[in-house]
Amino acid sequence: MNHSPQDPAGRMAWLRQTLHRYDHAYYVLDAPIVPDAEYDRLFAELQALEAQYPALASADSPTRRVGGAPLPELAPVRHALPMLSIRTETDTSAQGVRNFDARVRNALGLTPADPPVEYLGELKFDGLAISLRYEHGVLVRAATRGDGEIGEDVTHNVRTIRQIPLQLVGAAPAVLEVRGEIYMRRDAFEALNARQRQAGEKTFVNPRNAAAGAVRQLDPRIAARRPLSFFAYGMGEQVGFDLPATQAELLERLARLGLPVCEHRCLALGPEGLIAFHARIAAIRDRLPYDIDGVVYKVNRFDLQRELGFVTREPRWAVAHKYPAQEEITRLIAIDVQVGRTGALTPVARLEPVFVGGVTVTNATLHNQDEIDRKDVRIGDWVIVRRAGDVIPEVVGPVLERRVGNPPRYRLLEAHPTCPVCGSHVVRAADEAVARCTGGLFCPAQRKQALLHFAARRAMDIEGLGDKLVDQLVDAGLVGNPADLYRLEPQTLANLERMGEKSAQKLVAAIDRSRHTTLARFIFALGIRNVGEATARDLARHFGKLDALIAADTQTLQRVPDVGPVVAQSIATFFAEPHNREVIAQLRAAGVHWDESKPDAAPDGPLAGKTLVLTGTLPNLSREQAKALIEAAGGKVAGSVSKKTDWVVAGAEAGAKLDKAQALGVAIIDEEGLRRLLDRGGFPAMNTGEEHA
Repeated sequence: MNHSPQDPAGRMAWLRQTLHRYDHAYYVLDAPIVPDAEYDRLFAELQALEAQYPALASADSPTRRVGGAPLPELAPVRHALPMLSIRTETDTSAQGVRNFDARVRNALGLTPADPPVEYLGELKFDGLAISLRYEHGVLVRAATRGDGEIGEDVTHNVRTIRQIPLQLVGAAPAVLEVRGEIYMRRDAFEALNARQRQAGEKTFVNPRNAAAGAVRQLDPRIAARRPLSFFAYGMGEQVGFDLPATQAELLERLARLGLPVCEHRCLALGPEGLIAFHARIAAIRDRLPYDIDGVVYKVNRFDLQRELGFVTREPRWAVAHKYPAQEEITRLIAIDVQVGRTGALTPVARLEPVFVGGVTVTNATLHNQDEIDRKDVRIGDWVIVRRAGDVIPEVVGPVLERRVGNPPRYRLLEAHPTCPVCGSHVVRAADEAVARCTGGLFCPAQRKQALLHFAARRAMDIEGLGDKLVDQLVDAGLVGNPADLYRLEPQTLANLERMGEKSAQKLVAAIDRSRHTTLARFIFALGIRNVGEATARDLARHFGKLDALIAADTQTLQRVPDVGPVVAQSIATFFAEPHNREVIAQLRAAGVHWDESKPDAAPDGPLAGKTLVLTGTLPNLSREQAKALIEAAGGKVAGSVSKKTDWVVAGAEAGAKLDKAQALGVAIIDEEGLRRLLDRGGFPAMNTGEEHA
């Protein structure tokens, strides 16, 4: 029971119990169950009730401690100086800064006639607070904050963080405790989760959770595999340290000792400079390589900090000024799907409206079925929604403790066996996370993408039919599928914006020329998933006639060189869809034709009959340039590595294809090796358009 406002004792007891549970999940289990904004709301409510009913306050209240308890497996460490937390200013507007300045001036006994107070603005990192103890310049111990008085000894893990020096630079004091934040960069977090998925292991909700879990592992080898970083921002106990006069000078001194210090900080006289700092950081927040949830303001002079002192658990001389919450809790009402330009069905959560990240959010992406399964999100759940900057809102996960009963799991293919836009069948390939509509030529959601691909230079080669014109044709209802292109009249096109009679006639002429093509170009133009130019040519050579290709089953299709089960299934699924066959019939009726008695001959050259795979970035050639050169030499460029692959051409940052080639024993060459293959047998050398010394 939450208890009503008329029962303050019961409400306060419930708040204490709830906050203790959240603290345990956040600090001890490293598995937060609510977003920070929800915790802050309940914490502020308990503070207000304790101020209103001081007799009901409890010694074990979360407001009397920093939070968290050491894990029993880690040795306890008593901090020589407590690691206290900072008060949070919940007013995220400029008035929040002015409120802090007013409290400071009042506590110092300053009048309006007195000069402004000097402050230092810093970032509020979303990581794990840590205390590093250096004796005579050598790192001897690292401890977590714990409950502020007693933390956990995590020296074995902190030593693995390369940003943290094991020995300070230059002359060092007898004792110096450095306070700071261990965090994980966003790019490192994404790479870590990618590795976790590949290994079939649990992924992490956010960088903070991943960093905290790494620091508090018993096995330092686990921490060593997690890419952690560190920023120093303060100090604890010190012996023989030449204490500077200000916080700004302290940060500069720490940097000279070899400790990483964040570059984003601001000296300000009075609140207006801090307001500008808050706004400036908000503007770049989403471009920072790490997560922050606000900024911190500190009275810059240490003598004034000592004069201001502390109240309960917080210093009077500092405050955390947060930004609008990027995570909130709301209820998941339903799951719909959106059909993208390539036919991908993306599940979308329909939410009870919630204000998060500065806007009201009513829907959020769930990505795909695998993500729904991994997060175990179900209709009716209370869920955590995240929105950072202009990023599309997403559902982070459910609040399991609020789940009622055992609602059924969501299955996209059961909910949407057919496309909600065009009614075509929906399929999901065995090697893909995404479900797709099979009505590629017919589906209105895919219409523009299908038309652009159909008209591309290597497909039907309709010159002048670009993005903007396709947008106009589709939006005006003039073209619904590729067959409609062949019904366009010059007068109709001339009425379009920025078209004109001459341009209209040129486009109609280009469309008319495209009626005569080759079977390989036509197959490629259909936009069948996993069928590129090389595969289209192989299909044309093998079957010779389109009707034979349409009638082929997956077993027959796999007799084509380099057509495996995945590609065969894509082809069979495409032609099995009645909507696609109807568009093909319309194209033939519109006069699109080719000479089936003369299928495309395989080009001759030094790479004739050979299959190559490109991966990574080549130093002098784009992917398209390399592909064109290989195909001109008679070779084929495949999209995946198999035992039938003759060479893999690997450039910088080559990925999984290189790993697979090594596992299969496929020959691996670089760009220079490709040059030698192309030069073989008198084939013209590559011309990259550059001269090299």
